[in-house]
Amino acid sequence: MLYLDFSQPIFDVNSIQSTNEFEQSVKDFLVEWFSDSEIMIAHTSGSTGTPKEIILTKENMRKSANMTGKYLQLEKENLALLAMPVTYIAGKLMLVRAVEIGLKLICMQPTSHISLDEINHGISQDFTSIDFVALTPMQVENSLKFVSKCKKLIIGGAPLSEKVKQELYAFDNEVYETYAMTETITHIAFKQVANKKYPNADQVFEAFDEVTISQDNRGCLVIDTPYDGLQVVTNDIVEIIDSRKFNWIGRADNVINSGGIKLFPEQIEEKLKPFINTEFYITSKLDELLGQKLILIVEGEERSLNFSSANLTKYQYPKEIIFIDKFPRTESGKIKRQKF
Repeated sequence: MLYLDFSQPIFDVNSIQSTNEFEQSVKDFLVEWFSDSEIMIAHTSGSTGTPKEIILTKENMRKSANMTGKYLQLEKENLALLAMPVTYIAGKLMLVRAVEIGLKLICMQPTSHISLDEINHGISQDFTSIDFVALTPMQVENSLKFVSKCKKLIIGGAPLSEKVKQELYAFDNEVYETYAMTETITHIAFKQVANKKYPNADQVFEAFDEVTISQDNRGCLVIDTPYDGLQVVTNDIVEIIDSRKFNWIGRADNVINSGGIKLFPEQIEEKLKPFINTEFYITSKLDELLGQKLILIVEGEERSLNFSSANLTKYQYPKEIIFIDKFPRTESGKIKRQKF
């Protein structure tokens, strides 16, 4: 475990003593960051196709880091935690934010369960809370005691389940779901998770001041970024609320046309989450009568499932259930949705 203090006037990257592959990846990134080169290479996660290599300028990465700092009102000497791989953009930007804002950063080997006691033991400190953390939904679900000690938490990679949202409601910290992609240098919008301190949190994504949003003729989100005039046309179907706010509905490439009815897998999955205690997703099969037949794919052993009270419409009810021992996943842990 590394404890890096970027609030000091001078940070010597060569002073980092790595003891494992993760710590070495942190050092390697920082060596590259402090080099004379003005570009860096990032890769998409591959959850919606083959991973792509993307060239990013350090200037734009700094802009992204400072937009996050501004929105969350992060300050120099705030304590932050990196618990994600540096392979992908989320981990890279945690390091850039630390450098740009002047954070004190704990770098912890990525794990599904995080404990503040383990962190303090690893760096010989006695912290009672952490100012800023970025986690995946799985890390949040497995680390709720730790999450209660995080003053500002951003969550990305997949939507939060209703079960976890209900558990988070008992806390009084700032928790946000993020809308992010590699092309936009991580997140460009946050959605605050309601809790006892913020019970009236607006349950829509709010874009940063520096970002402009619109829709194309498919109803998909179009993002005008502050990165040298870059416009990103997404495959995410959204509902635009106003100039800065939007609801995410689902991926255009996941939409199922069953008997002339458009079905959004992500909406159905949200209804099913309380009734299935393992990973699953909705997809389709070719069907002579319907064109596309809606099916449910569940990870694990075959078993009986009851979601009769899931408030599904007759069109949203799965016509078939397929069980798979273990889902294929990307290197970053995202499920690769298979076509059947």
